Amino acid sequence: MRVSKGVEMYARLMRYLGNEKGASLVEYSLLVLLIAIAALTAVAYFGGELSSTYSDISSNLVDAGS
Repeated sequence: MRVSKGVEMYARLMRYLGNEKGASLVEYSLLVLLIAIAALTAVAYFGGELSSTYSDISSNLVDAGS
């Protein structure tokens, strides 16, 4: 008994869609994207304050080493 090409193609498509290896990659990519957006937002929001804090720490370290 010969299987029609349409049924064979449908079976291949279902096997391909059932493969979850690519899904993990997409999920991790989205997670990395969200973390990057959160980091950039935090830097943009707290950037000036962090810069002055790090400058204060740096000057205190230099003074402590003298």
